[in-house]
Amino acid sequence: MLMNIIKSCLATKDTMGYGSDLLGLMLEACAAEGGHNPILSMDEIIDECKTFFLAGHDTSSHLLTWTMFLLSTHPEWQQKLREEVLRECGSEVPTGDMLNKLQLVNMFLLETLRLYAPVSLIQRKAGSDLEVGGIKVLEGTVLTIPIAMIHHDKEVWGEDANEFKPIRFENGVMRAGKHPNALLSFSNGPRSCIGQNFAMIEAKAVIIVILQRFSFSLSPKYVHAPMDVITLRPKFGLPMILKSLEM
Repeated sequence: MLMNIIKSCLATKDTMGYGSDLLGLMLEACAAEGGHNPILSMDEIIDECKTFFLAGHDTSSHLLTWTMFLLSTHPEWQQKLREEVLRECGSEVPTGDMLNKLQLVNMFLLETLRLYAPVSLIQRKAGSDLEVGGIKVLEGTVLTIPIAMIHHDKEVWGEDANEFKPIRFENGVMRAGKHPNALLSFSNGPRSCIGQNFAMIEAKAVIIVILQRFSFSLSPKYVHAPMDVITLRPKFGLPMILKSLEM
């Protein structure tokens, strides 16, 4: 399917150009001036498309899943967020300015990412010999960063590390823990998630629309069994009971 989309873009490039979406920009980079030394090879373009599709879909959908779970198990926070949403957005489709004003929604999403990070660990390969925390690491060594463990570490987050407490983010991400980079849901540094801002905007927009229209709770059939298969997900799904707020 992906190759068919790429072939379609290439077939219409002379009349319609490559387009201004992500794929179009990458194809344009592939076709460098004169066809020499392209910035991206076709294989690299395909790999990038796979990364954006897989990383952008599963992680975002499971962030929303666990957000709905926590909103259901903490109805007082569900009501707080709904009041904030109705105050700032009313019943309108949220705009960018509206999203920026939703402090409680942002705090709630960050705490969800801390407790139920979509990716439980990441790996990095040392590009040169280095020393980390007094330990010598040789070039080529693969380092595993246990995100889930760090997010529940009391030395990093305090004695309430295992508790649901969105208010810990009231002064921003960098002051929430005892280290400014304690929240690793999107990683950090030059190789951090390229789509993190989009993911947060997307999650806020979806949650806002749901809060505007529904109240919800967990179904009695729900069984809490988080399962880590590439991303963290409920093993038996998330059955819910929704009630329309529209009269």
